[in-house]
Amino acid sequence: MLRRFQRVLVVAAVSAEREAVAAATEGTAPHLDVLVGGVGPAAVAARTTTALMTAAHEGRPYDLVVSAGIGGGFAANGVHVGDTVIADRLVAADLGSELPGSEDEPPGFASVADLGFGTSEHRPAAALVEAVAGATGGRPGTVLTVSTTTGTRRHADLLLARCPTAAAEAMEGFGVAEAATAHAGGVDFLEIRTVSNAVGPRDRAAWRIPQALAALTAAFGKLVP
Repeated sequence: MLRRFQRVLVVAAVSAEREAVAAATEGTAPHLDVLVGGVGPAAVAARTTTALMTAAHEGRPYDLVVSAGIGGGFAANGVHVGDTVIADRLVAADLGSELPGSEDEPPGFASVADLGFGTSEHRPAAALVEAVAGATGGRPGTVLTVSTTTGTRRHADLLLARCPTAAAEAMEGFGVAEAATAHAGGVDFLEIRTVSNAVGPRDRAAWRIPQALAALTAAFGKLVP
């Protein structure tokens, strides 16, 4: 399915995610490169921008960028360990300003878009999301990009209050999308997440990282037959 693009850049946060993608693509997709972009939206935006500019300068530009990796799933919205989520919205969930609450109400939140300072979300091409979801068996949904991963039920509930459609939480998608859309002429982008844990109280014993990495390999194996 990804062969419709001439050159594809896949950006993972860490080496384990890169290796999971490479297990399905190396030798079968010579037009696809996998980059370790670092953890968090700032690091990954910088490294994605560098890769896009370098490729363009060499006359071999990328025409699709994919943020790929594992993340947390919002069980309240039916997303569970082992599931695959294809982002139809990439939301910067904690980029903005906290607003005062009260004794009875939690603090509010104003996104950078609410404050008039830019955008707080990106939307990939709907037809592309639909095609990738169909090919992988994944579900389209909103993926939140955060700088601090959730470790409490209270914070999970706050995120769901801000974004009731949230399917998954990760740390890089919005940064990759920022780099792709800012690049000269814009570049198509996607985010693919496989779920290793439930968003909520931090319980490492319940994490299923090998299962999520295997699901990531399986997803890319269906995209580059």
